[in-house]
Amino acid sequence: MFFRRKGKLRNENNQKLVQQLEEIKRSWLNQKSLLEKSLDPSEDAIIQTKISEIKYFYLFKEAKRRKVTASKRK
Repeated sequence: MFFRRKGKLRNENNQKLVQQLEEIKRSWLNQKSLLEKSLDPSEDAIIQTKISEIKYFYLFKEAKRRKVTASKRK
């Protein structure tokens, strides 16, 4: 009885992790692209890009630790 709930919660949390991972990746790549195109990027922009990169790799390592795979959507 309780084990079914545990599996359901794990799946929900894994799905949320994948969604967060995708959002952070998009954000990081957009910020990185803007920095590359910028002639004189501000310190804040550089710091925010680095923070996004760190968040992405943290979530990526967590997903890898949990052995989560992103299902391909059609």
